[in-house]
Amino acid sequence: MLNFLKRKKDSEQQSTYDPSVVSAEELVDGASSSGMDEDVYTELSLHPQWKVTEEDNYVYRFKNNQAPAMKPNQISLFVLDVMHKENELTVEAFVRSSLNKKIQLQTTNLMLMQEDGKKLGRKAFSLFELGDLPPQSSRPCMFTFQQQDLIVPLEEISSSDIKLVFEFKKTTPKHALDLEESWKQSMADEDISKLQAFSSSLKPLKPGEVNFLGIQVRQQSTGDLSVTLLIRNGSDKTMSLQNLPLQVEDANGDLIAKGTFTLQDFTIKANTSKPWTFIFPASMLKQEEFNLDSWRVSPFQYDD
Repeated sequence: MLNFLKRKKDSEQQSTYDPSVVSAEELVDGASSSGMDEDVYTELSLHPQWKVTEEDNYVYRFKNNQAPAMKPNQISLFVLDVMHKENELTVEAFVRSSLNKKIQLQTTNLMLMQEDGKKLGRKAFSLFELGDLPPQSSRPCMFTFQQQDLIVPLEEISSSDIKLVFEFKKTTPKHALDLEESWKQSMADEDISKLQAFSSSLKPLKPGEVNFLGIQVRQQSTGDLSVTLLIRNGSDKTMSLQNLPLQVEDANGDLIAKGTFTLQDFTIKANTSKPWTFIFPASMLKQEEFNLDSWRVSPFQYDD
């Protein structure tokens, strides 16, 4: 009776593997990759609070048996159905775990794609509502995308050949100090170490953020004002500067210097900070006397 609900034995079934799987280490604290190579077929698990008909239960069991094999310590998504509504698209999928312990997932980004790899949309979903996912199990869940979550118009998305995959942001490399060779040659190793430690102690930049931080100011015997900045590039691309308008304010908030500096072949590598010194000639100073107990330097915009 109901033979179609029984999973075929390994000897009767050629193994196929789920291409959407990710290592459990990506989603679950304390999970580790496994060197074991046996096939894992997940068992259907319905949320304790779900009320489903006997017919729906049969359908879920049948579809679960169609899901491909997994390897130990993996998590994957297996699409069951795609439903179009007026302003949204709902994807029903199994969240599958091949771990040998129960797990609880948190918020993660999911990418909606065509089978050929074309990206259709992305959205962050809370998987906490799945509850505790039992060992080696599949649990159905609904994922709803609104038009603002989609890359293409809703009406262009087919109800077939759709997959959901976990999307992980690339790990941002540690922010580093980018010293020009002339600085390396002129600075003592101890001073370089101190500058590196200072740069590392600063509040991390937001992705794509660029920040200009004043670290030293000194009026020279000639009357010129020497200002050293730490130019911080929080983007994942090298940044080039050709003209940099800067202004300096003293402890009283008075403007004491203002000017534009022309730079040649000046770049700040991705996710690095570069120190640079700018000299305001005495003729560019706005005040004869000023208080440098505290000070502020910042770029300015030209008036239209």
